[in-house]
Amino acid sequence: MRSASFQFCARQRRVLPAGRAFFALGLTGLALLSTAGAAKPSSAASSLVWPAPPEAPRIAHQQNFTRPADLGVKRAALGRFANWITGSDKGNEPLVKPFAVALDENDNLCLTDTGAGVVCFLDRAKKKWFRWEKIDRVRFSSPVSIVRHQGTFFVADSGLPAVVAFDEKGKLQFLATNKLERPVALAVSAGRLLVADSQRHCIVVLDMNGRYLTEFGHRGSGPGELNFPTHLAVDAAGDLYVTDSMNGRVQRWSSSHQFKNQIGSYGNRPGYFSRPKGVAADTLGHLYVIDAMFDNVQIFDREGRLLLTLGQAGSQPGEFWLPNGIAISRQNEIFVADTYNHRVQVFKYIGQP
Repeated sequence: MRSASFQFCARQRRVLPAGRAFFALGLTGLALLSTAGAAKPSSAASSLVWPAPPEAPRIAHQQNFTRPADLGVKRAALGRFANWITGSDKGNEPLVKPFAVALDENDNLCLTDTGAGVVCFLDRAKKKWFRWEKIDRVRFSSPVSIVRHQGTFFVADSGLPAVVAFDEKGKLQFLATNKLERPVALAVSAGRLLVADSQRHCIVVLDMNGRYLTEFGHRGSGPGELNFPTHLAVDAAGDLYVTDSMNGRVQRWSSSHQFKNQIGSYGNRPGYFSRPKGVAADTLGHLYVIDAMFDNVQIFDREGRLLLTLGQAGSQPGEFWLPNGIAISRQNEIFVADTYNHRVQVFKYIGQP
């Protein structure tokens, strides 16, 4: 069901008073971020900023993309790499249901497309696009999360169910299934691979070779308890954020897996959640949380105070339809998997003018 009836969502170039007040309080005095490496905004979308004037803009819409060619990947390269990897010229096919997005150490883009059953990778410097339907004999069923660390891709496939690890040439590194019933989210922290298992309501810890080490969390609604966790993120300080979907909140844990605090709870006002999804942190410690029911992104400080809401239901730039994944680059570019609009939207935190 679309969420146009939820009127608290911030409209493009408009922000609700509560969000505006918190944002001004939380970000006053921050220096302007460098815009080096940011994608150029298209002329049609370059005027989209949040919040609206006369407030100082903090977030700007950069671009949308629905296929590799939108990112400057040339068709010759698309055909060559598609033929090499998949055996057919599928390199410039449009996105079907982009679900998860992630950025590696060099801010190269990884994404999963659950509608097509594929995993994709963009080398942003070389403008090369890779697309995998299977790794060796392992065909993706429902790839719902991806991370890339030191050249290795890790994909959580809830349909297999397993974590699949492979290199850029599509060579299988491992297939981890031990203790996993429904792996749905991945993150790398302190040389460990963290896996959210929504069926077991816990976070499974693997080493980087896929061996089981430990786990934490169990089903419940209290602090540090989980009820269908769905997304993970790690900030620059090493804290882990877990989208605790059926408890309507995001929980924050230390790098040693100790509960710290929660952000949000069930509700229909700014700062509350109905269907929380993807979560990510920028370099300044702001936390971005997608809500698929409200078709927006809510931005908080680390203590859970609401700063701003971004987006609304729709199909225009800056609007969403059941968005899911989110990732943020070192330059604070914000990539959002706008799943049912069949695209990825790119924004940027622009700081003080």
